[in-house]
Parts: sequence; C-alpha cells; structure tokens
Amino acid sequence: MLILIVDDEQQIRKLLQTGLTGYGYQVITAANGSEALTAVAQRHPDLVILDIALGNDPDGLEVCRRLREWSQVPIIMLSVRGDERTKVQALDAGADDYLTKPFSMEELRARVQAVLRRVSLEPTSSPAATITVGDLFIDLANRTVKLAGEEIHFTPIEYDILRLLATHPGKIMTHRAILAQVWGSDYADMTHYVRIYINQIRKKLREDPAANVRYILNEPGIGYRFVDLD
Repeated sequence: MLILIVDDEQQIRKLLQTGLTGYGYQVITAANGSEALTAVAQRHPDLVILDIALGNDPDGLEVCRRLREWSQVPIIMLSVRGDERTKVQALDAGADDYLTKPFSMEELRARVQAVLRRVSLEPTSSPAATITVGDLFIDLANRTVKLAGEEIHFTPIEYDILRLLATHPGKIMTHRAILAQVWGSDYADMTHYVRIYINQIRKKLREDPAANVRYILNEPGIGYRFVDLD
C-alpha cells in the first residue's frame, strides 16, 4: 500500500513517514498542495494523509476539493483544530476521516486501516487525471485545458462546468444537476445561467452547435452531454 503524506512541516513529514514505514506501508511525501496534486496524478497512492493548514495556496481543504473532482482516493485530514466546524468543513470537502493533532502513531495506524478496509469493501474506480478527446486535452489535476496544443483560458465557473461534463462522458447532465453542483442548490431554477455559460464554453472550444459539435451535445429541454470517450 502506498500512502502520500502532505504537510508543510518537514519534521512532521519525517515523523509520519518513519512511523508508517515501520508498519509496512510505502510512503511518499509532499510539502505543499501543488506537489500533492501532482503526486496523486502521477503516483496513484492508495491513501492520502493531508494537513488542512498548509502554509501556502492551495490549502488542505482546497486540495481535497480538487482531488474530489477527479479522484476517489481515500483522504484522512489532519488539523490542530478539533472543533466541529472544522471537521464538517473537511468532511464536506470530501475527506474520509479527520484526526486532530497531536495524535499517537497507533491512533493514525488504526484510522488508516479502518479507511482502507472500508474502501476495500466498497471498491470504486477513479477517472484518469487527464482527459483527451480529439484535439481537446483536460488536465484535471492542474485545472488546465488545451485545444490543439494551445492553452485555453476558462473562468472558474466555465471550467467547473466543463470538468463536470467531461468526467461524466456519455451521461446526460440536467440543467438542475449542473446548477446544483456548480452553483449550489439555491440556484436550481436559474437554467439560463447554464445556457449562457455553455455558449461561452463552446465558443472557446470553437464549437458551432448548429454545425460543428465535437464535445458538448445538447439534450433539448433537459441539459447537456459530453461526447462518449469510447
């Protein structure tokens, strides 16, 4: 089993790496959020131990949210704060478990075993860290999009919509589903938002919905569907 430890304090990284290696796990480390995202995309760890308070951008919560856009790797979040609000934030971001510092290595070992056991009982498959369809290349780990080798700038909302569609190829995503996942449940009736942003995305992808649809298919009155990757 390969475990990724993400913490901006070198002493903690070494301590956890030594302890978990002693329990028989293979361990790799990352000192910041960017390194963590790259490590998950390239090394495919079986579990991530992620500190919330990384001393840079992105912080642990943002790293967790980004990972959940394309990966179901189990995540145990660490924090010196043990209040309920912080725990809820971590779990809402997609963490599988939460551990308050300081803790013993035996407690961490127990949490790791419990999460891995739970995952083994409910196996899931994670989408690839990149998506390629024709000339379109989406790097989910780094939130970048290229068309015919040229990087295309998307606003955060435009990217979130494209990412949502592209990670569910061939599946119809209703207007309400897109609104709920990108804007939140309070926007469930704002279907015109989706149409406006889809049009903007299509222009950047050089799509003409009337004559040249290569990536985003329209389901009239229902929503949209990304082309099937098969």
